Amino acid sequence: MERPDTLTFLVAVALAAVVSLAVYAHAERHGSRHPTAWGIAAFLMAGVVVPVYFVRHWLRRRG
Repeated sequence: MERPDTLTFLVAVALAAVVSLAVYAHAERHGSRHPTAWGIAAFLMAGVVVPVYFVRHWLRRRG
């Protein structure tokens, strides 16, 4: 298995950080009780957490 080069790693970390900050900012602006937790979780597991967060947000807005 080949290791990714340094540039690929830095781009992936930067992308994860941007997604994390966006989720944190959205959660903070919309009154979530745990925006920091959502931001950290989005950084670590964006593929799972981001859809869960926005579905939860959408369901809470409708209800």
